[in-house]
Amino acid sequence: MATIYEHIEENKRRTVLLVLLFPLTFVLLVLMTFGVLVFLSGGGAEPSVSFYNWTLTQQQAELAYLAFWIAPAVWLLAMLWIVFAYFQGDKMMLSGVGAVPVTRRDQPEIYRLVENLCISRGLPVPQIYILDEDSLNAFATGRDPQHASVALTKGIIKRLERVELEGVVAHELAHVENRDIRLMLITVAGISFFTLAGEILLRSGLRSSSGRGRSKNNGAAVIVVLGLVCLLYGYLIAPLIRLAVSRRREYQADATAALTTRNPRALASALSKISQDSRVEVLDKRESMAAMCIANPLESMGLFSALSGLMATHPPIEKRIAALLEMDRPSYGAH
Repeated sequence: MATIYEHIEENKRRTVLLVLLFPLTFVLLVLMTFGVLVFLSGGGAEPSVSFYNWTLTQQQAELAYLAFWIAPAVWLLAMLWIVFAYFQGDKMMLSGVGAVPVTRRDQPEIYRLVENLCISRGLPVPQIYILDEDSLNAFATGRDPQHASVALTKGIIKRLERVELEGVVAHELAHVENRDIRLMLITVAGISFFTLAGEILLRSGLRSSSGRGRSKNNGAAVIVVLGLVCLLYGYLIAPLIRLAVSRRREYQADATAALTTRNPRALASALSKISQDSRVEVLDKRESMAAMCIANPLESMGLFSALSGLMATHPPIEKRIAALLEMDRPSYGAH
């Protein structure tokens, strides 16, 4: 079994891999798509032109020219978005779900609980946020332990016993310590960029297509196609890349939390209660953030997430509970 330090190094490598894969695979998809369009638009008796040593019709040349300019531009925008999200993505996500920051004065018991666990793991105390939700869930975000945040729903604070809540917070702090939060931040940023860009481009292209003139219509068609490619990428290809973020990280965080609190049974009990009411309504339209939570917060998984369980963001709760109870078995065997 990998040590926590090996897990951290592995997450660092995966973060670099994701930063490279998101824009590069998108550019390849754009070039392939426009390559097909150039090939399909080759009919007719239009005069031929020379384009990079190829003989193309006028329409083919226009499509090829636009593709070779648009693909690098979108790649650059994607890279800029990922860099921006790396530094500001956590704040955007917390603000987007209406999370409210709390201090020691606001929630002294919760703050002490988090602070004590941080001391035991040698971590700085993260910013604590509360979500106005009666359901039971929690997540951590940020780019590193020095810039981390832990968010808890009101329901999970009210309805869990202290030892159970301690296990949940220890689980989220394990994600902070393991740098899972950085990996997930990049993943969410990449997926959200392409889905948002796709919607904007598709609407813009459809509005522009009402204009007259072949050149203008070709430009609108390119924008529409690019928008469709972005949506396809955001909803299908990017989630496939997300599989590089192994679901093993949840088992790793559970194990780290159990070792921190020395009470795996308490976390198992917490997961059992959470599984009965884990939906967070504010996340229903933010499927990409689901992987950040301790349990799936969505009412129902999206189309692609539901395919054979391959896109599931979390391993089954039952298996996680069983693994925790297995950790607890030796201490109970003495009785």
